[in-house]
Amino acid sequence: MGLRPVLLNRRVAGMASTSLALALGVATIGLLPAATTTAAPSAAVTADEVCDDQTGTLARAKGGGAATHDPNQLTIAQVHQREAEFADILQERAKRVGQRMLNTQAAVATVTIPVVVHVIRRDTTRAGGNIPDSMIQSQISVLNQSFSGATGGAATAFAFQLQSINRVTNSSWYPIRQGSTAERQMKTQLRQGTKSTLNVYLGALSNGLLGWATFPQRSLNVMDGVVVLSESLPGGTATNYNQGDTGTHEVGHWLNLYHTFQGGCSGSGDQVADTPAEASPASGCPTGRDTCSSSGLDPITNFMDYSYDSCMYQFTSGQATRMINAWNAYRAA
Repeated sequence: MGLRPVLLNRRVAGMASTSLALALGVATIGLLPAATTTAAPSAAVTADEVCDDQTGTLARAKGGGAATHDPNQLTIAQVHQREAEFADILQERAKRVGQRMLNTQAAVATVTIPVVVHVIRRDTTRAGGNIPDSMIQSQISVLNQSFSGATGGAATAFAFQLQSINRVTNSSWYPIRQGSTAERQMKTQLRQGTKSTLNVYLGALSNGLLGWATFPQRSLNVMDGVVVLSESLPGGTATNYNQGDTGTHEVGHWLNLYHTFQGGCSGSGDQVADTPAEASPASGCPTGRDTCSSSGLDPITNFMDYSYDSCMYQFTSGQATRMINAWNAYRAA
């Protein structure tokens, strides 16, 4: 599938956030002074120290393909459980506000999400994880472009406003290990805001992962948020994955999207009708990839696949609807 020229326009690192905000019709991003915190070191973490409450976490890995790269890919049973709960919540809301009003809210809702960024670093050098504010500002710009439809996909209801940057020096949390006791300690100490506040944790990650995220839940879980490899931000050193789309992908999970390859070729897959079925994660920028017999080529340009950042540019209308429905069900005040 050919890439659209607009891809190159949104990849400019350091794009002025004010100009982007005006173009999208949202409030100018307000950057508060970065806070610096030196956290008390915790006990050393080994790879087998896994927290006991990690249900609903998904991870993006370099290279796609191998399922072993994704420590928390959902099983069919987990998807059925989550979807049953989601349906129950939507039914409860429909009874309260009426189905017509529910559909209207989904169609016209506009949501600006406050974003708190935690930079987890080993020390104050770039090699130790201390990325500059400009990379974080560029990541917010990429989120706003991706979710607005400016890159060529469907427009969603969401915009993002950077609220604060919190810099934390703690070698025991660096690298961040998915599912570890240290990850739970980190988030317990650092998470800010309500269910509607996006907490982003940046740093070096274990096991070659690019990032992971939690799905929304009925009540706020301290683990709520997204973790992203800091060098995957625009201008980072993660070759093929350094244009900010890991952040977009993980926020998609945070807003209740599954991978496009969830469930493979059978069943209801990612629960979105306008994303063609896909047997496995895409890797690189494959042309004409078609791994399922159902209609439509694999959605390798979708933000919820595993393609290179240069190939990703879109959410679908179905994904946009699913996200705003999930927001109203789980995260709206």
